[in-house]
Amino acid sequence: MGKRVAEERYIQHHNIAELKQARITPSNLLQAIQHCYDTLDLIDEQLLINQTPVLSSTVELANLSSIVGNLLAAGIEKYSLGELRKNKPHTYPDLLYKESQETGVEIKVALEKNKPKGHLPKEGLYLTFRYVLTEYDGTYTKGQNNRGNTVTLWEVKVGYLNIEDFDISDTAGDSGKTATIKTDVLNKKLKLIYFNPGAVPYLHYEHKPYVGYN
Repeated sequence: MGKRVAEERYIQHHNIAELKQARITPSNLLQAIQHCYDTLDLIDEQLLINQTPVLSSTVELANLSSIVGNLLAAGIEKYSLGELRKNKPHTYPDLLYKESQETGVEIKVALEKNKPKGHLPKEGLYLTFRYVLTEYDGTYTKGQNNRGNTVTLWEVKVGYLNIEDFDISDTAGDSGKTATIKTDVLNKKLKLIYFNPGAVPYLHYEHKPYVGYN
């Protein structure tokens, strides 16, 4: 069986204008996703050669999401033909436009049905990615007990967010404040750009799509 591939048929062409506002082309996005997949596969191959569990079994899932985000940012930078470049680590936004030191695109990554989040709410352009853990070829079975060990992206969304589009948590036990994108904002305001129906963790049918399909 072959490995998973970022396919052009997953691009939601009715929302392309939203993606272009972020100065990212569909081709750039697909290349960035494939760059992420290929890099993760190379890491896993080396870990297995050294008789070590693959990356998704070695690091915490929160850290895995962070790694995925960094690889996607690197891929967008690599294939954007100089339009976008990576910002300094832990600095907003993750990607800067070539002529700016302040404006660009922030990347957020979440597992399965989780809502993307950060430490502080910030106004700006966002590119959100959600993934599931599948078999190497992208075969997916719903349910946490059926998780595989390979990152497969099922949803990418884009849009401009304001401070009020976030829920801010400061509960006891939290590691500082967290800002989660509100459910309605994720489902309705952010526009679906890339969708892999074979890996969606929700129930999804052509006559009754999942709640975030727009």
